[in-house]
Amino acid sequence: MIAEQTLTDQYLRVRAHSEAICRGLETEDYVVQPVADVSPPKWHIGHTTWFWETFLLTPNLPGYKPFHEDFSYVFNSYYETVGKRVLRTDRGNLSRPTVAGVYQYRAYVDGYMQQFLETVELTDTLHTLIELGLNHEQQHQELLITDIKYILGNNPLLPAIDMPVQENPPLVSGPSVTLREGIYTIGYQGKGFCFDNELGPHKVYLNETTISGGLVTNAEYLAFVEAGGYRNFRYWLADGWAWVNTNQIQAPLYWHKIESLWYTYTFDGLQRLDPDAPVTHVSQYEADAYARWKQQRLPTEFEWEAATQADNAFAWGTRWEWTNSAYLPYPGFTTAEGAVGEYNGKFMSGQIVLRGASIATPDGHARPTYRNFFQPDKRWQYTGIRLADQ
Repeated sequence: MIAEQTLTDQYLRVRAHSEAICRGLETEDYVVQPVADVSPPKWHIGHTTWFWETFLLTPNLPGYKPFHEDFSYVFNSYYETVGKRVLRTDRGNLSRPTVAGVYQYRAYVDGYMQQFLETVELTDTLHTLIELGLNHEQQHQELLITDIKYILGNNPLLPAIDMPVQENPPLVSGPSVTLREGIYTIGYQGKGFCFDNELGPHKVYLNETTISGGLVTNAEYLAFVEAGGYRNFRYWLADGWAWVNTNQIQAPLYWHKIESLWYTYTFDGLQRLDPDAPVTHVSQYEADAYARWKQQRLPTEFEWEAATQADNAFAWGTRWEWTNSAYLPYPGFTTAEGAVGEYNGKFMSGQIVLRGASIATPDGHARPTYRNFFQPDKRWQYTGIRLADQ
């Protein structure tokens, strides 16, 4: 539980980081939506503000008046409990409210949230909801970074922008981790915050296996590309092979081959591919195909978590790491009442678990039990590859 006297400071720090991410944007950058998966930065800034207004201020601060009667419709994401919302694919059509108007909304809510945190007697339920709100905004901070990269990475000018991340840090590797055959406890067991999909510590039986101590590098993945990996169906699952051919995929997202040399788009603009950096922006289809080409495999999410328990030197945190585990509930998973119950549970179908964190994950937001999840074709996040023995 967060100590009551630190809540205002934590709230303001988290809110300030969202704005820092957007500091290098021009007004026009705020409204672009190249694909359905990517939301305009303006929408993220509004949605994270809507969360505080809808779930904290409106029901709990006496006399609070919502900033604008239409903003709940505009900035609701997927909460059926709360009411109607703009379709996700239409977020890029929102020329109104303006960027300036959304920041006015943000300032308005921040002012009342400070009043709320300093004057309202906070119950355990409210503490829990505030912690969820802070972590919710941190999730959107990572999405802000990756959505902005997709927006600018699909701009024909491939512009550079100031962004508070180091995209390609030196690769940190440790020794490979051998998991002995046996029973391991999986799931969050601490006393701090976690999402509901991490709960339900339970036993799993694992066969002996060895998991790589480091991530696959650009140079290693480039060998797969140049060996014709994207042209050989033998390495691909059927859905992955259909995805490759339908979308004419030839390399990871943001890779460009120019006069026989490989480049990649970064926030510094178009740069020569760093062979030693961990490969990123790959789908689970690509990660799985690479593993098959290497005659290895992706670890399960349970093996990945067990590896963090087995060796404190197990290095993770620069890339979200694809596993071969379907995103499913742990034993005893229960859905919370009300809108909060829509947060994770209703997405437990057709998605794959990723473990770890990425360079875009805010400080203090990562833990070994964290279960990220996306469909296997998604690759605009900072996703990478770790291998396990067959």
